[in-house]
Amino acid sequence: MNELKIFFQRVGLVGISNILIALSSFILLPILTKTYSIEEYAIWIQVSTTINLIRGIAELGLPYAMIRYLAAEENKEKIKEGFYSTVFFVAFMGIIAFLILYIFSEPISNAIFGGNDNIVILTGLTIIVAGLNGIMTNYFRTFNEIRLYSLFSITLTYFSVLVVSCVVFLGFSIYYAILGNLISLSIVLAIMISIIIKNIGFSFPKFSNIKEYLSFSIPTVPSNLSIWILDSSDRYLIGIILGIGFVGLYSPAYSLGNILVFFLTPFSILLPSILAKHYDNNNIKNVKNILGNSFKYYSMFSIPAAFGISVLAKPMLLILTTEQIALNGYIVTPFIAASALLFGLSGIINQTLVLTKKTKYLAVIWMIAAIINFILNLVFLPYLGIIGAGIMTLVAYMAAFALTLFYSFKFIEFELNILFIIKSIIASCIFSVIALFLAPEGIFNVILVVMLCIIVYFISLKLLGELKSNEILFIRRLFRD
Repeated sequence: MNELKIFFQRVGLVGISNILIALSSFILLPILTKTYSIEEYAIWIQVSTTINLIRGIAELGLPYAMIRYLAAEENKEKIKEGFYSTVFFVAFMGIIAFLILYIFSEPISNAIFGGNDNIVILTGLTIIVAGLNGIMTNYFRTFNEIRLYSLFSITLTYFSVLVVSCVVFLGFSIYYAILGNLISLSIVLAIMISIIIKNIGFSFPKFSNIKEYLSFSIPTVPSNLSIWILDSSDRYLIGIILGIGFVGLYSPAYSLGNILVFFLTPFSILLPSILAKHYDNNNIKNVKNILGNSFKYYSMFSIPAAFGISVLAKPMLLILTTEQIALNGYIVTPFIAASALLFGLSGIINQTLVLTKKTKYLAVIWMIAAIINFILNLVFLPYLGIIGAGIMTLVAYMAAFALTLFYSFKFIEFELNILFIIKSIIASCIFSVIALFLAPEGIFNVILVVMLCIIVYFISLKLLGELKSNEILFIRRLFRD
């Protein structure tokens, strides 16, 4: 079994786990939106948004450094030193973040959490636990223990869904739903820690490599922060400019369109380690081959997904949320789906910048995109409302994609297969017309139309000459083996 086949089998495994993770969001969505008020649901969204923001800063990009420097390491003592240095440093930064939130809990709660100080404290505690969970799962990712990585990724998600759902059904407030999420994350963290200690033992770190790690990782922080601003700051601005209720209308539509990000996740998880090995051994041809194939197969599935989610946004939101949310939010979804598609394409292309350690370019690219998004939202949100937020998000991601392509190809250029992209778009347009004509209502009819669209898409690709027999055989072998 060649290495490329093994790589795409792992992509498939992680991809399946991420589909399950994505589905979990839509299991929890109707439970929250149909039980709590729009304002209470908006608080849940603001908590998640805040956790992602502060984690991205507090971790200082160290999970990426751990993958980059430990993926090829075989010395157990060096692995322990690098891993535990990262764990302790991230824990320390998480505690600092918690203390800052605790000290300023009152103004923060008044600004974005509806005046509930206790929710701010829970958010701070969750940041610590979630950050450590990220390091633990990255351990499995670093050393290609993909089955354990997938298992714990799914467990973290579904155990949280189970606990939060129980809390909601028992009639407790949104505060206890957030507390339930924290408890579930803490339990899974304890299990992962015990497994890792059993594998490599435990030792207090000397932080001997932390300076080298930080020199690599800190330049990624501005880009991660900028991505957060691009991806999530609109929730804050909508809450401040339009009111917290509009966050509750906007977020489900955004989440539906943003589900495409999960198509990128298996590539972003697996590419850094496998590409680093080839690049460090000067196998540039293999690097280009893996990147080219990754770009093509990502496009093959994400382009039709973007079209399908866009044309079926309204009936899907009617199933998942309330009529008020669906009718006000569905028009946002196509803009977010297109943005997520461009983000995924950028995520594969920018691997060349990570490989060549030109992470400063990533920081500049995403800072520019974030500034564009922030300024445009400030200007147009009061006039265009949540639709304006969706449009401005797409404009910013288009800028980020163009800049990523320009700078990445200065260092390593690989085949993008533009003809395949065009034919994939044509095939997607064909099934989109069918879906719009059928206009399904209800979960059963939506599922039937989705299945029909999948069949029409792949038949169209075959007729257009872009789904060759050897590719079909390759995909069959991936699943068979």
